Amino acid sequence: MAENGQEPAADPAAIKRHPVLFRTIKQRRNPKLRRTDITVTDEAAVRRAVKAASLGNAMEWFDFGIYSYLAVTIGHVFFPSENDTVQLLSSFATFAVAFLVRPLGGMVFGPLGDKIGRKKVLAATMILMAIGTGAIGLIPSYASIGFWAPALLILFRLVQGFSTGGEYGGASTFIAEYAPDKRRGFFGSFLELGTLAGYVGAAGLVTLLTALLGSDAMEAWGWRLPFLVAAPLGLIGVYLRLKLDETPAFQKLEAESAHAPEAADAVETTAKGDLADIFRTYWPTLILCIALVGAYNITDYMLLSYMPTYLSDELGYSETHGLLILIGVMVFLMAIINQVGRLNDRYGRKPLLMTGMLGFLLLSAPAFLLIGQGSVLAMTAGMLMLGLSLVCLLGTMSAALPALFPTHVRYGSLSVGYNLSASLFGGTTPLVVTALISATDNNLMPAYYAMAAALVGVIAVACMKETAQKPLDGSPPSVSSKEEAAEMVLAAAPEPKF
Repeated sequence: MAENGQEPAADPAAIKRHPVLFRTIKQRRNPKLRRTDITVTDEAAVRRAVKAASLGNAMEWFDFGIYSYLAVTIGHVFFPSENDTVQLLSSFATFAVAFLVRPLGGMVFGPLGDKIGRKKVLAATMILMAIGTGAIGLIPSYASIGFWAPALLILFRLVQGFSTGGEYGGASTFIAEYAPDKRRGFFGSFLELGTLAGYVGAAGLVTLLTALLGSDAMEAWGWRLPFLVAAPLGLIGVYLRLKLDETPAFQKLEAESAHAPEAADAVETTAKGDLADIFRTYWPTLILCIALVGAYNITDYMLLSYMPTYLSDELGYSETHGLLILIGVMVFLMAIINQVGRLNDRYGRKPLLMTGMLGFLLLSAPAFLLIGQGSVLAMTAGMLMLGLSLVCLLGTMSAALPALFPTHVRYGSLSVGYNLSASLFGGTTPLVVTALISATDNNLMPAYYAMAAALVGVIAVACMKETAQKPLDGSPPSVSSKEEAAEMVLAAAPEPKF
């Protein structure tokens, strides 16, 4: 029996006696790369896939962002209390509730996506999110139906959270499996471009409505409009996703399954939801994924979701003052995020991820001190410091995370790891930080929390393998042209011996 899973070394004397046999064994273990083994991507198909995944993701996060930016108003409508902090905590607790079911959504949608395909499951998540979001906009207030108002709010937040459990893992897997190996970072960055666009759309709509209607009208009925607008937008995402073909990697897996019983068994086992096998076989990678996503999500939600509430409720600024600055910062990040994707294709995922984590570790405290100054210039500088650190993570994670797992369990494993971490750390960020500020009366608690998360992220990035410009585990090499495929075959061919 070999130690550490390594093959035992062959006896040199046996190799001399049976050279042909051992040469055949070596060739079977390391088969020559053939042209048919390489996927040549269709540029138009890749762009269609990226557009559908990114637009769908933008609509998902538009839906989710609306709740974040209306947290204070929702607290007044659904959680009447004499204490503003209690109202806010109740609202954020309902925000966090959606994250409690995200791992369940990931455990259902992830393995299903590994069985029936990526695009069908991604369409289903869009439909659920549209239903949950539209329904929230129709719930009567606490003043009208009492206890049933927050109960219904929690129910539809659970629907939103369940659907989101299958979104990121599927969308990032979809783009990663369509993109050529050398441009996976660039195409993957469009997914988070969609996230930023969703947040900007949500923040912009909330800001516009608040400015036009005023706080009283927003609390009376105006808060419903963004939720009602979001629901039909989801149907556009469903249409776009259903029009696409399955990813080349999944098509190849299906083809192999049709001819190889053992491959079919592997896919069927995953499809039955054998999550125990995922935890048993891939637990070290799952832990790494959870650590990376935890650091990324805490810093992400700190800036993109929690910041407007922090500025208005903790620092006392007007509801639109800080939100307008944040919108400007997010638009700037949208303008540069694809360049970050190009950079991590060229220089590697790890250098960009490490830059982002170190940025939060070293710059969070100075950034929040600047934000606390109150002037437009100081607040903009502080948010930009956080934003530039975040964009290094945003532009890289969607290419780095799918590469952690092999094709036959990629959707399932990534959905489980991502959503466990998002549930434990991401969705609870506003709740935890609000509680910490309330307990300590220290407005720098968000900075300290982000620094702690970044420290974990630094360790996780140091432990991960570099995957830039390499094929996905379990997938064939993927290139942009036939010429590149021919060059790859030629480079892999052994040099002739004379």
